[in-house]
Amino acid sequence: MDVKVALAFSLPLGLGLAALGSAVGLSRAVTQAMDATGRQPEAATKILINLTIGCAFIEAITIYVLVFAFVLSGKL
Repeated sequence: MDVKVALAFSLPLGLGLAALGSAVGLSRAVTQAMDATGRQPEAATKILINLTIGCAFIEAITIYVLVFAFVLSGKL
């Protein structure tokens, strides 16, 4: 198998896995934040701040994968 063929198959697969992992991670984070807010409404501000930071980190990983895929697609 040629390196270019391997890259052509693995780049979309890697992007799809990264997007799926990001979606699952974000959905779990939001679910837990809503559950915590429902149990302690007075702590909603602290929960929202922590949720925002966590979601930013999760999205950053996905963006890094996208940039990495663009760099490798230049090798095709």
